Amino acid sequence: MSHIESQHLTLGFSPCPNDTFIFDALVHGKVDTEGLTFDYQFHDVEVLNRMAFESELDFTKLSYHAFAHLTSSYILLDAGSALGRGCGPLFISREKELGSDLSYISVAIPGKLTTANFLFSLAFPNIDKKVEMLFSDIEDAILKGEVKAGVIIHENRFTYEKRGLHKILDLGQYWEGTTNLPIPLGGMVVKRGLPQDTMEKINRIMKRSVEYALNDPKSSLEFVRAHSQELDEQVL
Repeated sequence: MSHIESQHLTLGFSPCPNDTFIFDALVHGKVDTEGLTFDYQFHDVEVLNRMAFESELDFTKLSYHAFAHLTSSYILLDAGSALGRGCGPLFISREKELGSDLSYISVAIPGKLTTANFLFSLAFPNIDKKVEMLFSDIEDAILKGEVKAGVIIHENRFTYEKRGLHKILDLGQYWEGTTNLPIPLGGMVVKRGLPQDTMEKINRIMKRSVEYALNDPKSSLEFVRAHSQELDEQVL
């Protein structure tokens, strides 16, 4: 029996607090899943982006930058997106200033398909020496001198200063100032090949899970802390 017939679906999301917060109710049976079951897996968002290009997951978190290339394969849900203001990626370095000519420097990015890289490329189109790495390794790479600077996301936005690093540019503020639009970080998508009623069920389930999280934020704290890179409750 196929996964569609059995209503058993593959689900991917990242271990970042935003994702574990909104998915806690869904994966732990706190909301009605309308007969659907989910085989969920954690991956870094760039891994999820690349998996989507191979159509490996039925239901997944995806960077909006990646989704722009995948509209023929996936449909965006109207629940679970990360859109906002004052919450974008940061361009950081050990130096307080990097000078006017940045074309020569190497910069760590959390993946070329991430929205972070998209925003960075808009702000600094002449920088092409980019080194892809796991988002949680970027601060260490800068401190060790492996790269001159880096683009950080997730919890690292709140911890970099403690490690003696400096913000060169808030890429979210750059986007907002340029477009006057909220920052399009990531969204939840479903595979186009799924039956229409299954896609509609997933959308309703996602809404329930988000609403549950918002109505009872503490209920997800154990799940969030178990998978977060940063355990400080102020950060979470």
